[in-house]
Amino acid sequence: MIFKSYILENNIESLEKQKMFLFYGENDGLKKDFKAKIKKIYKSFETINIFQDEIIINKNLLLNEILNRSLFNEKKIFFIEQASDKILEVLENIDNKIQDEKIFLFSDILDKKSKLRNYFEKSKNSGICPCYEDNEMTIKTIISTKLKGYYGLTTQIINLIIQSAGLDRIKINNEIDKITSYFQDKKIEQSKIEQLLNIKINDDFNKLKDEALNGNKTQTNTLLNETVLNNEDNFYYLNSINQRMNKLSTINDMKKNNKNVESIIANLKPPIFWKDKPTIIQQSKIWNKQNIKIAFDKIYKTELKIKSNSSIRKDLLIKNLIVDLCCAANGA
Repeated sequence: MIFKSYILENNIESLEKQKMFLFYGENDGLKKDFKAKIKKIYKSFETINIFQDEIIINKNLLLNEILNRSLFNEKKIFFIEQASDKILEVLENIDNKIQDEKIFLFSDILDKKSKLRNYFEKSKNSGICPCYEDNEMTIKTIISTKLKGYYGLTTQIINLIIQSAGLDRIKINNEIDKITSYFQDKKIEQSKIEQLLNIKINDDFNKLKDEALNGNKTQTNTLLNETVLNNEDNFYYLNSINQRMNKLSTINDMKKNNKNVESIIANLKPPIFWKDKPTIIQQSKIWNKQNIKIAFDKIYKTELKIKSNSSIRKDLLIKNLIVDLCCAANGA
């Protein structure tokens, strides 16, 4: 049975009827939020965390945990991490052994051919929820909901939070935690929030990004030497570049029917910051369909390398991406 993530977020209790439940997809922040909500509704249960590899090595591990019911009638929930098709046989064997236990599995992206995904989609007793990446609208809703009742929360401050954390839900939640801890009187001051969110560091990267997308090789090279790239902010950097390329792609498509770039930009949703408009107008003249496609390909390959190799120098990958984008802007 398939569940929509936005419905499940607002009605997490609806998964109580399912014996097993699979969350899959690239949105680690959303999966983390679901875990927290599940723990709340099953707070009287014993929580057991297991990685799939442990179960593959010992195929009886999960079954033994299920059959080993507490004398004190303590119920159990299982969180199984890094699930893939390899675990399907184990799940099929324990399906009729589950009584009061609940099993929640978490996977990365599963394609349509995945046996695990198909099993959960067709099951009447188990559920599945795809966790796709957040967009700007869902992130704004998260911020508005979690900071509801805070005086001084404006559209500009919401945009500052997104500027700081990108569309990464985990980072957004971390920034919200900072805000709620700092502004305990629920009165947000913009001057203080800029300092709290390290906007200066992010502004430095945005300058580097803009010079690269403008094709300014000299200034890009200078800023590459001056800008400190933090490893923990890699996905913010990628999201920042990706968001800009998405806007340039949208503008490029709309130019077919309207040659007035300023008019197009003025009517974009969500609106562009006034201070960014001159830069985006300039970049829209540089970036066409061909080099936008090249840019998206380079962004995707960089993200793939960052996610698949934990030991690689991620700051160097971002710098190489910046250089490649600068070259693409110059048609090199």
